[in-house]
Amino acid sequence: MIRRIAHLDMDAFYASVELLRYPQLKGLPVVIGGGRRQPETRSLADIPIDEFPRLKDYVGRGVITTATYAARQFGVGSAMGLMKAAKLCPDAIMLPVDFDEYRRFSQLFKTQILTIAPIMENRGIDEVYIDLTNVSGAQEQGGRRVAQAIQSSILAVTGLTCSIGVAPNKLLAKMASEFNKPNGISIVYDADLQTMIWPLPCRKINGIGPKTDEKLQALGIHTIADLAACELSWLMANFGHSYGVWLFNAAHGRDDRPLVTSSEPVSLSRETTFGRDLHAVQDKVELGAIFTRLCEQVAADLQRKGYVGRTIGIKIKYDNFQSVTRDHTAEDYTADGKLIRQLAGQCLKRVPLDRRIRLLGVRVGTLEKIDVLKEKTTTGLSVKVTPKGQSLWLFEDW
Repeated sequence: MIRRIAHLDMDAFYASVELLRYPQLKGLPVVIGGGRRQPETRSLADIPIDEFPRLKDYVGRGVITTATYAARQFGVGSAMGLMKAAKLCPDAIMLPVDFDEYRRFSQLFKTQILTIAPIMENRGIDEVYIDLTNVSGAQEQGGRRVAQAIQSSILAVTGLTCSIGVAPNKLLAKMASEFNKPNGISIVYDADLQTMIWPLPCRKINGIGPKTDEKLQALGIHTIADLAACELSWLMANFGHSYGVWLFNAAHGRDDRPLVTSSEPVSLSRETTFGRDLHAVQDKVELGAIFTRLCEQVAADLQRKGYVGRTIGIKIKYDNFQSVTRDHTAEDYTADGKLIRQLAGQCLKRVPLDRRIRLLGVRVGTLEKIDVLKEKTTTGLSVKVTPKGQSLWLFEDW
């Protein structure tokens, strides 16, 4: 059997989900991000296009979660600030995010994949790796027929399209899924390395970030072919032993990583960037409400996924973009929003609050599955909250 690994990436996932309920926006530049979703009493498909908010009217510091392909033609993309995007595509329509709906569709398409190929690695809300090696028909046409069956099945159940790359390993499959977007299938064999992979820039290798790429270019290495021509000893001398070996193997299309079909999250977190910098005293009421909401959201995430945690932490980013984190590990586990809030408040006492705050986040770590914990202990799932200290706490009224 020749190993055939597929990487499946949903096409503009969040935006595509939104277009299902707003079909009148199909073909228009649309960005997802910004404010909260407001309830609508009328049919969403009947809302006139002129009533949708435009990017040019946005004021704040939010970022784009994703954008339709029509918007991307203007240079608008994920993680770009909305104000910057407004200069590139002022008439783009702006929609708020709806993660509950995206998670629902994510579960739908992944469930559908498993009906065809039972070995799948979850890589996030909109992408997966699939082992096609032993799937019936996957050895024919490099796996194209099975990839087409997966595409058709997902489209029938969700109404969404995806792009699939099939290759001998995860590294090449990830690259191949980008070759023919959207709604495309790309097949890569070992023999295609020189013609399909080596002409690409080094940045196309998943695992080469901006800093490494900058260093490679400074050394005169621009394409994967350039990288493949380097001696292993030279790469280790310039990039360290382990990373140098990885660069050498990646450039030659080598990757023997297995698919990871089950994994446990290290932590769950929620954070928000404010539309304006907030002051710990002057904006105490607003900060308090946001703080409470973040703790409740993390608690809801824990309960939905069946986890409890012991380490409660906070993250603050100041107006000068410097960040600080603090955490506290309790004696027992919890998924209760009030208890998480109390422990997160303890962490806030250890953070300087002399600058305005740009971002606030809450994290719960040291996770354990509730059913596993019940097997290990009979002491319950409560948290013993440490009493407040004597130091001045600007968030006392939170």
